[in-house]
Amino acid sequence: MQGKLEPTSLAAAAFVASILWAVTATAQSAPPRPAVDVANPVARTIDRWDEYTGRFEAVQRVEIRARVSGFVDKIQFHDGQSVAEGAPLFIIDPRPYAFAVETAEADLERANATVAQAGADVARAQSLTQSAAITQRDVDQRKATFDVARAQKRSAEVALENAKLNLEWTQVRAPIGGRISDRRVDVGNLVQGGQSGATLLTTIVRLDPIHFVFDASEADYLRYARQGAGGDRPSSRDAPNRVEIKLADETEWSRNGQMNFVDNELAGRSGTIRGRAVFENKDLFLTPGLFARARLFGGKLQTLLIPDEAVLSDQARKIVYVIGEGDKIAIKPVKLGPLALGGRAVLEGLTPQDRVVVSGLANPFVRPDAVVAPHLVDVKLADR
Repeated sequence: MQGKLEPTSLAAAAFVASILWAVTATAQSAPPRPAVDVANPVARTIDRWDEYTGRFEAVQRVEIRARVSGFVDKIQFHDGQSVAEGAPLFIIDPRPYAFAVETAEADLERANATVAQAGADVARAQSLTQSAAITQRDVDQRKATFDVARAQKRSAEVALENAKLNLEWTQVRAPIGGRISDRRVDVGNLVQGGQSGATLLTTIVRLDPIHFVFDASEADYLRYARQGAGGDRPSSRDAPNRVEIKLADETEWSRNGQMNFVDNELAGRSGTIRGRAVFENKDLFLTPGLFARARLFGGKLQTLLIPDEAVLSDQARKIVYVIGEGDKIAIKPVKLGPLALGGRAVLEGLTPQDRVVVSGLANPFVRPDAVVAPHLVDVKLADR
């Protein structure tokens, strides 16, 4: 009978219909591709800042020691206070040295009298030579006596000046202005003076300005040296290159200073070279020994910039997601540079043609080898 399907044809049609239904159901149930924003890295020339760790050191540090021996009579400062240059700090019992000054003054008076007498004898002898009442030998002897008396007078004058100097040294004064440490002796202690073995009384450090000392690697030194030789960046030995610092509890580079010293050799064991910057410290907030981070201007740098939020961490390395063939996500390890112009500098690992995933990274379906729906956007950078 026409129009009537055979049983085999009905079975084939049912099989085809079931296949079409399964394909349609699968297509309808498959999740859509996750949408991500991608951007091409932007090539820019930026200022390079190299970061270092270091500590502050005093511009001047002086150990206060006794110049004369004696008992401490007075202490004229409070531990840890700021003192001005020339301020009195300790008083050593001055009485023995005052007596020595009086003795030296008496010796000088006696020497003056001796000189006057010897001078009168010489004048008298010269007048007597005309009448031959005295021999030339006697005249010469009196002149010699006069010369000895004058030498003794000069010795007495020096002894008096030395006695006065020792008396002055019984008042120990601050040789520099700065912050003083605690006293190392108390009133009543016997202190030893002199050029060797003198008693340490305290120390003073000058705080304004203040030095910041750090170590740079051999690679950095070579780069700076080549920049200086090529005229791209002056050497910190010859120019006060800018340095910025931030303290351990700060997020911004809070203070500006300048380089004022680079050592003359690299350390043999560590392969580093010591550098030093100087900072104003009028509020005396910075103190020697304080830890800080510093960044030093390292010249111009040609680099690629991407948004910092596009950078991910994979154990010890930094990576970014890029879009490969078939809109699949691939991983690229990168070597990062500083933040600049609102973006992150990438020194190695990317090309200007790479499509870097810059948003949508929080989506759990955005992972390596996943197929995504990329949307190209521009990297927004600051003007400076």
